[in-house]
Amino acid sequence: MLRIYNTLTRKKEDFQTLELNVVKMYVCGVTVYNDAHVGHAMFALVFDIIRRYLEYRGYKVKHVMNYTDVDDKIINRANQLKEDPLELAQRYIDDYAQNLKDLNILPAAINPRATQTMGEIQTMVKGLIEKGFAYAASNGDVYFRVTKDPDYGKLSGRKLEDMQAGARVEVGEAKEHPMDFALWKAAKPGEPSWDSPWGKGRPGWHIECSAMNLKELGEQIDIHGGGNDLIFPHHENEIAQSESFTGKQFARFWIHNGMLQLGGEKMSKSLGNIVGIREFLSKRDADVMRMLVLAGNYRAPLIFNDETLDAAEKSLERLKSGLRAARPDAKGIPSGSASELMSQAEATQQSFTNAMDDDFNTPLALAAIHELVKAINTARDEGATDDQLKPAQFTLRELNSVLGLRLQEKKGSGDADKFIDLLVEVRSEVRKQKLWSLSDQIRDKLKSLGVTIEDSKEGTTWRWG
Repeated sequence: MLRIYNTLTRKKEDFQTLELNVVKMYVCGVTVYNDAHVGHAMFALVFDIIRRYLEYRGYKVKHVMNYTDVDDKIINRANQLKEDPLELAQRYIDDYAQNLKDLNILPAAINPRATQTMGEIQTMVKGLIEKGFAYAASNGDVYFRVTKDPDYGKLSGRKLEDMQAGARVEVGEAKEHPMDFALWKAAKPGEPSWDSPWGKGRPGWHIECSAMNLKELGEQIDIHGGGNDLIFPHHENEIAQSESFTGKQFARFWIHNGMLQLGGEKMSKSLGNIVGIREFLSKRDADVMRMLVLAGNYRAPLIFNDETLDAAEKSLERLKSGLRAARPDAKGIPSGSASELMSQAEATQQSFTNAMDDDFNTPLALAAIHELVKAINTARDEGATDDQLKPAQFTLRELNSVLGLRLQEKKGSGDADKFIDLLVEVRSEVRKQKLWSLSDQIRDKLKSLGVTIEDSKEGTTWRWG
């Protein structure tokens, strides 16, 4: 039985869906006002891994990830660049979609946008006003009335009276209570705006996701996800307005990933400590970023630096080693040893499932896969043929695919490959002359450049990685 940690209840629970074998999953996407960074990659990878595993377990996943394409940050950035805010948003949407493709992240079933959901947003705002959960203020804004919701704070565990103590009303706001939040914002000069019963304006950030969720997945969903920085106020406010509007439980499970940290701090544009996805992919393979995410608990902070990336890359290379072909001089291993290899593959598959069923425990799942790699490599060294290795390698590929790992071998340019061929040929001549020290120097130097040399009775071969 799959068990998932639910932020709402603060415990692991048996995963049961509203509809048999169907998962409705909404994940808060990005606010598109600048280039995406590896922190954005982390949350996208976490929920891609979750989605892939749910599909592996037989569920049909209706995955929705939104784009916030109208927001204060977008407007401010557009003003800085003297660009139309909606055109700027579209440009960054296109860039982020390419980032996700490059990271081997499965596309969501739909990517709704706030600007394409104005009718649904206004319908929700009207309904909340009619039910007494919201009010139109004298300044043209519409606010949610937090004191009307007795459950406000249940996701974050905060109490309204404690929140009120540190809250303040900004200049120009006309709130009844300091913690009331905007559902609709009156238009300001030079900003994008839409007609509404309360005058020209645009939606508040929180109502956008509730309306997009309702439009695409209905009144109730199985999983709502995002980074843990969204628990309050964004997801707290989503619950308040959605459940006040429908009278039903909004999301069954709330899943939140930890933050990516660089130098002990959360990575964010405001702190100026970001590494862009495009920049990262120019230096490292996409699988390295995925392996970094897989190596830790998805709910915990993730340290991003050269040391952790190098460790992820080494782990990745070990996985790739399990997919190598048989040695050129392979004669086969006894049938009993071949059966043991198959038994290890079956045991690995069960251990993998057990680990992932325990709140997507990817470190333990990876440990199981590495045991299979060890068994495959031992069998290869003992002389297993390709036919003997292939069944276990099929399991290895399958499980890595569930995690979204491609395990592509590094590729050099044609000239680089020719040069390595020449060095290997020279090394073979050196070995014939029994100049072992020089032979080892060439092997070790190539290894430092990412090239592995393998010697056998049939001759010498090489590969990237």
